[in-house]
Amino acid sequence: MQTTRTILILVAAGGSAALLAGALMFEHLGGLPPCELCIWQRWPHLAAIAIGGLALVLPGALPALAGAVAPAASGAIGVYHTGVERGWWEGPQACSGGGDIQGMSSGELLDQIMAAPVVRCDEVAWQMLGLSMASWNALASFALAAVWLWAARRALSGRGTRR
Repeated sequence: MQTTRTILILVAAGGSAALLAGALMFEHLGGLPPCELCIWQRWPHLAAIAIGGLALVLPGALPALAGAVAPAASGAIGVYHTGVERGWWEGPQACSGGGDIQGMSSGELLDQIMAAPVVRCDEVAWQMLGLSMASWNALASFALAAVWLWAARRALSGRGTRR
């Protein structure tokens, strides 16, 4: 019989696996290459999957609390990325363009243009219901962090042992 904590960990780590798989499907099947911030959002989900494996064999609340940090980090990056897409703040120079070209030689400017990524972080590649992939990732990631916290709470209360 599975414990409630175990089931919650499987749901949370599985959710990160599903989000990561979805991102890879958008990239490889949907033809939407990721920008730099999209890649940044993937790494915490990979960490959450690994933490999920550890949390299944390690007892207590600490592994679940560590698990909550990973999707929360991806969600925070997703909020930042959403702000970049909407023009609320500037994104990383490497994928958002802009920058100061004053005093640059034509050769330096050409080098900057040639080094610029093809996929920009400040442009929405896909959206649904007015939300970009970064926004949807943020929402889903924060929901997964809540599931991890629920698993930690079950472990702390002792109610996640057998049901």
